[in-house]
Amino acid sequence: MKPIEQTRPLVLIDADVIFAGAAGPTEYGASLVILRMAEITLIKAITYQQVIDEVERNLIEKMPSALPALRLLVSRCLKVVPTPTETEIDPYQDLAHTKDLPILVTAIREGCPIFVTFNQRHFQPGYLKVEVMLPGEFVQRVRYFLADL
Repeated sequence: MKPIEQTRPLVLIDADVIFAGAAGPTEYGASLVILRMAEITLIKAITYQQVIDEVERNLIEKMPSALPALRLLVSRCLKVVPTPTETEIDPYQDLAHTKDLPILVTAIREGCPIFVTFNQRHFQPGYLKVEVMLPGEFVQRVRYFLADL
């Protein structure tokens, strides 16, 4: 029998999804559902420190009351990996917007087949081994998968 760890999907989570999960108005938004999936170990969710810093800055500016929720979600739901170096980023210059390239390179480097973001258009033409999905699309895919078990 395979250990559960080997069967959990590895998913990279973007700043906008983390922000929506921490600051969303309900418990039922797809972003928070994804983070909860990670919390109960249905998936393995990762991001990198620069993403967490960005979400914190945005929450301080727009919704400081959501900072405790963010910190709890990060500690319970996310594995935070190192920010990619310029050397790691350089070979992938044409795969995404320059500002968004580090997160795509993180997905490539960490072997994440799925990257969840609200900004799909920023990741064009993309990288064949990384599927860029909206949070709702990812939740729907998980529902279909679980229904077939």
